[in-house]
Amino acid sequence: MRTAYIQPPADQLADTPPDIRPAFLHSFKTVVKENKKTGRRYGVIECDPLVRKGLERTARHMVIPYMPMLVPPVKWTGYDRGAYLFLPSYIMRTHGAKQQREAVKRTPTNQLEQVFEALDTLGYTKWRINKRVLNVVDRIWTSGGRLADMVDRNDVPFPEKPDTEDEALLRKWKWKVRSVKKENRERHSQRCDIELKLAVARRMKDEEGFYYPHNLDFRGRAYPMHPYLNHLGSDLCRGVLEFAEGRPLGRSGLNWLKIHLANLFAGGVDKLSLEGRLAFTENHLDDIFDSADRPLEGKRWWLKAEDPFQCLAVCIDLTEALRSSSPETFVSHMPVHQDGSCNGLQHYAALGRDKLGAAAVNLVAGEKPADVYSGIAGRVLDIMRIDAQKDPTVFPDALLAKILVNQVDRKLVKQTVMTSVYGVTYIGARDQIKRRLKERGVITDERELFVASCYAAKTTLTALGEMFQAARAIMSWLGECAKIIASENQPVSWTTPLGLPVVQPYRALGRHLIKTSLQVLTLQRETEKIMVKRQRTAFPPNFVHSLDGSHMMMTAIACKKAGLTFAGVHDSYWTHASDVDKMNKILREKFVELYEKPILENLLESFQQSFPALSFPPLPERGDFDLRDVLDSPYFFN
Repeated sequence: MRTAYIQPPADQLADTPPDIRPAFLHSFKTVVKENKKTGRRYGVIECDPLVRKGLERTARHMVIPYMPMLVPPVKWTGYDRGAYLFLPSYIMRTHGAKQQREAVKRTPTNQLEQVFEALDTLGYTKWRINKRVLNVVDRIWTSGGRLADMVDRNDVPFPEKPDTEDEALLRKWKWKVRSVKKENRERHSQRCDIELKLAVARRMKDEEGFYYPHNLDFRGRAYPMHPYLNHLGSDLCRGVLEFAEGRPLGRSGLNWLKIHLANLFAGGVDKLSLEGRLAFTENHLDDIFDSADRPLEGKRWWLKAEDPFQCLAVCIDLTEALRSSSPETFVSHMPVHQDGSCNGLQHYAALGRDKLGAAAVNLVAGEKPADVYSGIAGRVLDIMRIDAQKDPTVFPDALLAKILVNQVDRKLVKQTVMTSVYGVTYIGARDQIKRRLKERGVITDERELFVASCYAAKTTLTALGEMFQAARAIMSWLGECAKIIASENQPVSWTTPLGLPVVQPYRALGRHLIKTSLQVLTLQRETEKIMVKRQRTAFPPNFVHSLDGSHMMMTAIACKKAGLTFAGVHDSYWTHASDVDKMNKILREKFVELYEKPILENLLESFQQSFPALSFPPLPERGDFDLRDVLDSPYFFN
């Protein structure tokens, strides 16, 4: 602040005193939050508008440190040894949680061998830019965005102020201005996001290949360390990325490429049997060829897909294959995905050996994929039909049941079923369902909407409890154990089946004051006090995530040994079209191998060893589902 000044502008007249002003100013601002009476005073350092202008001009040449690597990453050998050559790299993102960091550092290296090997496998997968898709993305972006889920490059114009004294009209105008400001802020951040992704794509587009070093979150799920353009990202990122190594399709690969296209198109097509999806693609070959030949000038069929850019990439690949003299020897670089269906519930069904739950989430072979959301919606409908017949004077919800019977479908319950694995609360479920009902505009009265959502949420949770009894029982057991441990002011910790220690980080935050020459700063820092409620509610989902992370790593290692190219996005596994059948076999075998271990018994034993003075509830009853059925279930991952 004392040394940085703005130079006088070049066109300044010689006889006036030079306009030299400080580049940065320190001042205090009172920030009042919306709908609040009082504000908070903050010290702010602002830079001069000229400095800001300069930054905006040069920011596009900003260097992003953790770029994809042009050589294979360094193999992981310890907590901070591996991945990038010169940038600091840590095997786990601990976000300042001291205990978790210490736990990983203390773990003997040989115990973490499989984790290291899995991360190295993911890091050794070589990618490249799909130039044809990038070209289409660039053309859309240059002409203003707005297509294929890309944000509009222009701001929303502000409404004109009405020429009136009428308070109501002015209030309405102010409210509109507020919502336009909010929309423009959101657009700005989306534009920045796209610019960063495209900057990386353009830098990398002429490289013959590059690599993404991976590390873990505290639960043991793997992530690429480069944040902007990676295969965990949006449809745009996935559309412009492909495997650097190509493999001939073969007969099965050609079929998988067609099925993959139907999966990306989605909109219900992805719920058909594999034969149904193949037929969908066969019936749309003209649209597919047109999309590949004239993506923006033609019929633009690919834009109707749920994942438009990935769909376009496959259209181009499939078109080239089918037009070649021998489609089966065509070399494809396309990653084909196999996704778990409602993966969290799949893990619970396997833990609880739950027959009913297992069938609902495709652990058992079926003619076509079982759709758990439709299953729950059907059960909710049954309950509501019975309720609608009751006498409203005795059972007031009967009137709500009558209104809602025509509103129940998979979309209404989907979010609640998805988040049930993460321990969705009644209030969370009510809000999710209320949003869905509001979108449909059938119930306009706010109060009636609220009461209807309460009833629908209660019914959905009842249906979930009936269909996934084992999941509910395991969830409550995990929650109980966490509560017992956290009540002793200890964090819940466990070791994943691959030997990775996990410590839940949730502690109360305290304030820490630092006096500087300008002002007093308040920093947040962890205290010794454990947040009991948070430890309890977060434990079931975190535990299941640590299991799905283990399954993915086991699959990655086995795929590498079988000579496959493998990429993993939590519960979505990717390989070349020609190798999908091999990968499918491996991932099912690894799932069975994982759940043949006494996972819950080991967990209980570790709790009892760490806390001999505490008594834990007995393990929930297990069903008689035969795990090996998974090996023959085509829609387990599909």
